[in-house]
Amino acid sequence: QVHLEESGGGSVQAGGTLRPSCTAPGFITRHYCMGWFRQTPGNEREVVATLDSDAYTRYTDSVKGRFTISKDNEKNTFYLQMNRLKPDDTGMYYCAADFSPNTYCGSGRPLHEYPYWGQGNQVIVSS
Repeated sequence: QVHLEESGGGSVQAGGTLRPSCTAPGFITRHYCMGWFRQTPGNEREVVATLDSDAYTRYTDSVKGRFTISKDNEKNTFYLQMNRLKPDDTGMYYCAADFSPNTYCGSGRPLHEYPYWGQGNQVIVSS
């Protein structure tokens, strides 16, 4: 069973920076689709960014140009660099992954196709 561990959430003022991370200790795989998701009270969990082992990235429109999803291969850790944060970025952020052979993210991949999820990290951006 793969367990994703998250860290790096927090509380910042608008314009600030955070860099949540997500790792799967002891689990190394060649193929992956990895995503960061955000959920706010009363709303469905929505995709923020995805990255797959073909190095293809996708971002939701509201974070384009401000957020960057990446992977440190030496540390086997995924990151979401969050710059110029806005109050609307506030929410619980979750990482999720699929490590199936030959997997890729594609467009509009549904949440249930990510078998592994982190515990979530709260991000609060104050104005």
